[in-house]
Amino acid sequence: MAHAHKHFGADKVVRGETPHASADMNVTPLIDVLLVLLIIFMAALPLTQKGVDINLPLETKRPDTPDPANTQVMLEYTNDRHLTINHQPVNMTELESKLRDIFETRKEKTMFIAADGGVRYGEIIQIIDAAKGAGIEKVGIVTEEMRRGGSAKGTQ
Repeated sequence: MAHAHKHFGADKVVRGETPHASADMNVTPLIDVLLVLLIIFMAALPLTQKGVDINLPLETKRPDTPDPANTQVMLEYTNDRHLTINHQPVNMTELESKLRDIFETRKEKTMFIAADGGVRYGEIIQIIDAAKGAGIEKVGIVTEEMRRGGSAKGTQ
């Protein structure tokens, strides 16, 4: 009799070993972290996208006869405080109502301001404020260099 001790149902006896260190890396938590980061970045991606507004020229029917409703509006302000809209004289007091009448039926609500170099900045701000009050969405400023035919420095 080799064994005095009987094991019922077991063919052999296995003795436990003391645990030892393993150099194998457990990648399951690493994969879980990567999946969570992937979901976070996928959810945040639509929030980081930005669009750029562009102004394409309006479609023209015939290039030789411009539609009067689509002509540009140019406001000029001189050093001696004369205000004109497309070469029509206007008083500063009636500027907002005149601009409201001009832009009431237009789709394109853009106006350009050309002032002499000696005009104070605060006076131009009053004109821009009147334009915004009349419902004009975009106001462009034409510099003296642009009127002479050169391009403005620092713009693209």
